[in-house]
Amino acid sequence: MKGVLMVNLGSPDSPNPKDVKKYLSEFLMDERVIRIPEFFRTLLVKGIILNTRPKKSAKAYKKIWWDEGSPLIVLSNRLLNKVKANTSIPISLAMRYGNPSIKDGLSNLVDLGVDQVLVIPLYPQYAMASTETILVLAEEIRKKFFPELNLTFIESFYNHLDYIKVLGNSIKDSLDGKEWEHLLFSYHGIPEKHIKISDITKSHCKIDKKCCLENSKAHQYCYRHQCYETTSQVAKFLGLEEGKYSTSFQSRILSTVNPWLKPYTDKVLSEFAKQGVKKMAVVTPAFVSDCLETLEEIGMEAVEDFEKDGGETLHVVPCINDRLDWVKVLSRWIDEWANSEMVIK
Repeated sequence: MKGVLMVNLGSPDSPNPKDVKKYLSEFLMDERVIRIPEFFRTLLVKGIILNTRPKKSAKAYKKIWWDEGSPLIVLSNRLLNKVKANTSIPISLAMRYGNPSIKDGLSNLVDLGVDQVLVIPLYPQYAMASTETILVLAEEIRKKFFPELNLTFIESFYNHLDYIKVLGNSIKDSLDGKEWEHLLFSYHGIPEKHIKISDITKSHCKIDKKCCLENSKAHQYCYRHQCYETTSQVAKFLGLEEGKYSTSFQSRILSTVNPWLKPYTDKVLSEFAKQGVKKMAVVTPAFVSDCLETLEEIGMEAVEDFEKDGGETLHVVPCINDRLDWVKVLSRWIDEWANSEMVIK
């Protein structure tokens, strides 16, 4: 019997510092998030970060917390319920960090008699710290607790026409009737070294302006290439002119030793504002569901900073969340898999 496990990033159980600390500990101790030896990662995370960051992060979570709970969890459950109503096989939801866990999600499916699971990481672009960590943990849990279970993993859908249409239409709907001079595609930032570690050719990725445009099998796992490709295809779908849109990366950690992907979203927005651009729009295609990074970092901090630097309006396009067209696309992908042995490509 076939079933599906949809996996999102995760969230603290509450915006209280204690729960935030527990969540951050699980997140930051992941070797695919902070790629340094475990001894030094432990010193950094448990010796420094967890003694300072939880209170600050808790304040940020409190700003965006809904009455029903964490926005990411609420929106993920809304998506789950709508997809369930449009498909005929069992579907479960899990989070890479926090609750419900991947183990719980797989257990729910096994209890229903499922022995074949399609795992869908809810990330359009592939990254070591997002998609890969889900695939690795899911396989580890399968081997340890569910050895008879067969897992299939959906491929990254950053350039899938169905996804491009959904994202493009979500932007079009959100900007309908609004004035804007420039559209910024802001993706979650990652360290540059993650790109090079994920390079299966060990020679193609140079983090320059050329390698992402050259054909290479490295692109299958190159987050940077996939972000730029998403931007390019959506811009083409929307008929955007060159110069009317650009790509940037947010949520960086300042480091001279380990630089993160550039250009930085906050710097780009500041430059546009100082150059006299008054009305901008920003979309965050690395996220399927609105979360702390989209609602607080972009929806509050970036909006405030843009206005301080001279801009007038920064319109934030919501994530695709539980849009009907996204529900229909996911449901169709699931049905296609359920009725064949093919992986969605």
